[in-house]
Amino acid sequence: MRCRALSIVVTIALLVVLLDSAIAINDKLRIAYQWKQIDYEWPSNDIKRLFPDYKQEDNLPLGLEVAGDRLFITVPRWRQGVAASLNYIKLNGTNDSPPLIPYPSWEAHQYGAAGVPEIVSTFRVRADRCNRLWVLDTGLTDILGSPEQQAPPALIVYDLMNDRVLRKYVIPSDQRTTDSLFANIAVEDYSCEDSYGYLGDLGGPGLVVYSWSLRKSWLVKHHSFHPDPMGGEFKVSGISFQWNDGLFGMALAPTGDGYSTMYYHPLSSGMEFSVSTRLLRDTQRASAAETSHEFQTLGSRGPNGQSSVSFLDPKTGVLFYALTNLNTIACWRPQNKFSVQQQGYVYQDNINMIFPNDLKIDRNGNLWILSDRLPIFMYSQLDLRDYNFRILTGSSEQLIMGTVCDSTYTTTTIYNHRDHMDHMDHMDHMDHINRIDHKDHTMSLTPRIGNFASFMKIEIATVLLLTCLIDESTVSKRLKGLGMIQKQGHWVPRALKEKRPLYAQRHDKVILLHDNARPHVAKPVKTYLETLKWEVLPHQPVKTYIAPSDFHLFRYINNYINIINNKLKININNK
Repeated sequence: MRCRALSIVVTIALLVVLLDSAIAINDKLRIAYQWKQIDYEWPSNDIKRLFPDYKQEDNLPLGLEVAGDRLFITVPRWRQGVAASLNYIKLNGTNDSPPLIPYPSWEAHQYGAAGVPEIVSTFRVRADRCNRLWVLDTGLTDILGSPEQQAPPALIVYDLMNDRVLRKYVIPSDQRTTDSLFANIAVEDYSCEDSYGYLGDLGGPGLVVYSWSLRKSWLVKHHSFHPDPMGGEFKVSGISFQWNDGLFGMALAPTGDGYSTMYYHPLSSGMEFSVSTRLLRDTQRASAAETSHEFQTLGSRGPNGQSSVSFLDPKTGVLFYALTNLNTIACWRPQNKFSVQQQGYVYQDNINMIFPNDLKIDRNGNLWILSDRLPIFMYSQLDLRDYNFRILTGSSEQLIMGTVCDSTYTTTTIYNHRDHMDHMDHMDHMDHINRIDHKDHTMSLTPRIGNFASFMKIEIATVLLLTCLIDESTVSKRLKGLGMIQKQGHWVPRALKEKRPLYAQRHDKVILLHDNARPHVAKPVKTYLETLKWEVLPHQPVKTYIAPSDFHLFRYINNYINIINNKLKININNK
């Protein structure tokens, strides 16, 4: 009976251990607002009658921004029934499903005798430190129906102190195409009078740079703005679809010299890139062929790593970004290499955060995220009985605690060589090259970032369960239910795949090249090499620029030892 009671306790402990990571991730954000459907704060029925096309089910929020005591929410004109494309709610309100208030007024969104409204359709906005709200108006309506370009794309800047238009700038026709869709904006506001707006065109694709002081813009083109042909497959809530969207996510990291590093990526891609705004501001050099190399490829976000938006927290220096396929908010510290091992997950929720579509960080260091189930809205039908749109918030500092993005995060040495080879990346490769250059032929491994605590807890808990004489089938059933699999007698979270199976089959072959092709060595050559007593390396070379005779093949170790012994004897005799 005592053992049975203990087994129950240990079973509960095991479940807690296995779930503590998920709980730790998901308890760092709270739901600030949520809606089943979007509605507006209609001043009167007379005002509502001025919007005869309004249909509540046509309204889906997409972008957000926090400025002062207001939280701005965009509602692009997906269909004809959208009332107002730019709105706000009061942060000091008590309603967790508040109606939206059109910004700057109802009149700014009304179709009338004057033609199109002041704001036609905006995806995202940005508030700067100069109390200005930069609104990127696409001018496109009925996006999911019969798209109509009612007005040219334009940048509208409002004074947040009095909600009046400071400036409206129409993007020149030679800086856009018929496929252009300006869906995101980043603002560089070191100086209020010398600010720059970076307008991302996912359809062009291209980047329009606008100078506040010069009152003009220019187009920057680069191949990294284009979508990845292999990155257009998406799957959200069981819905598979293909998108072919270019430049989308843009985040600015100040460099302290009046410029910034822009981290950016296309939506249909798993890769991240960077470029200095010093180059982007230079109208002559920005798109020149000789400066193309200044656009840097940082690395991959891994499988299903397509990301919508990103934002760099100036307080922690950490880049946050939304992984749309995974319903996840991830992070990366720019001081680290952009590898999968150096990227952390700070929040993941397949219920409360389906398709995170925008995120921002306010002046107090709070992260704000808007999720809207956009793919379900586009390709299926929203359940109007459920909460479909949510805004979540939490402290950016708390979110990164315990993740690889935490500046206090400690490294863990990988002891198992097979695990190391499975996770080996470019940094390991360069490390080995540097050792060889410095005559260091040791192959010991350097510490790498990684947290194996959860795996170790699982092993300990499993041993405790078995020690308490719990039936093995019960343990197996529990672990399988948690998504684990058994490999070589051990329960692991996933299967480890052999990274280089072809080399495992070629240990008896002569390898003169560093690819996975069939050995290009004729039989007479192989026979001749064997007569010279050359030793064949059974692994892939890491220093490919050395001649094969110098590196790929070595004489047997016995010959080397004999040479050393002879030298020692000579030295002894000389003494």
